[in-house]
Amino acid sequence: MGLFGKKKDPKEEVRELQRKMRQEMRALDRQVYSIQREEQKVTKEIKEAAKKGDKDVCVILAKSLIQSRKAISKIHVSKAQINSVIMCMQEQLATMRMAGALQRSTEVMKNMQQLVKVPEIMKTMREMSAEMMKLGIIEEMIEDTLESVEPADLEEKAQEEVENILWEVTQGELGKAPLAVKSNIGGIATPAAEDFEGMAQRLAELRD
Repeated sequence: MGLFGKKKDPKEEVRELQRKMRQEMRALDRQVYSIQREEQKVTKEIKEAAKKGDKDVCVILAKSLIQSRKAISKIHVSKAQINSVIMCMQEQLATMRMAGALQRSTEVMKNMQQLVKVPEIMKTMREMSAEMMKLGIIEEMIEDTLESVEPADLEEKAQEEVENILWEVTQGELGKAPLAVKSNIGGIATPAAEDFEGMAQRLAELRD
């Protein structure tokens, strides 16, 4: 057997990484479900506060709802990146059968650079990155220390989001309807069809 035991088969290591990635996706699904449950509670509280005419409470709750939706959106992005890594790993196995060795993947590198920044899965992704480096799939990643520059109109956009959420949840009793968007033809203002369709669907769900 040797002093350090049998060396792992690279193919088995890749499959193990895929398995761990799928586990992380399931964990993220559970987080989304948990956030959505909380969203339902907040939505109910906004409606109750609106009936009482308590706009300040509604605004605070609407901000909470915005943060929840942004969190879910980020989780979906992370899931897509994880799935991309899993698919790339499958390609690696196919390449290994032909070339006899694993190849470096810029696609895996790019996705892992983003995934190691996600707080919910940061620890696991860092561990997996180390394993991928040992296998030669990715190179050593350099920490990104650059701070993102926030747009000057961030506060104005945040207020607009709050107004949109209030309008949506209270069915137009509070807040403002989303602004119309300008058409590329003649600069004529036309409704944002996708926004209204999505909103109508969400309102229908809330009524159920």
